[in-house]
Amino acid sequence: MREQWHHLRREIEVLTDNWLTLMHKCLSLVNSRPNCVNVLVTQTQLVSALSKVLLHGLGPIFPIENIYSATKIGKESCFERIVTRFGRRCTYVVIGDSEDDDRAAKQMNFPFWRIESHKDAASLYNVMCEGFL
Repeated sequence: MREQWHHLRREIEVLTDNWLTLMHKCLSLVNSRPNCVNVLVTQTQLVSALSKVLLHGLGPIFPIENIYSATKIGKESCFERIVTRFGRRCTYVVIGDSEDDDRAAKQMNFPFWRIESHKDAASLYNVMCEGFL
């Protein structure tokens, strides 16, 4: 079963031009920086989100305490909880693909990086490698 899952993931990577690999590189870059963490805020139910994180090999990238479900409370409330936890003196960047993500980021005065295509993800990685983000 495990080998079948790995085979399926490889097929998905081929079909998506290595989308997961590229995003994994971006997220790993954040993790490699001192005093930086990745936080996941999703509209998905928490158990489903945790399952997806584990299935896609993102467990080391997103510690369980850094995964928030906005299903019942909304993204703005999740962002407020994150700010309460990490403080106002941090730099926050919201990366997403929806108007809801953009709106919640603006509400909190956080910069927003929209990812709708592979090109957007590649641009994010390049900006991060150059140290601009």
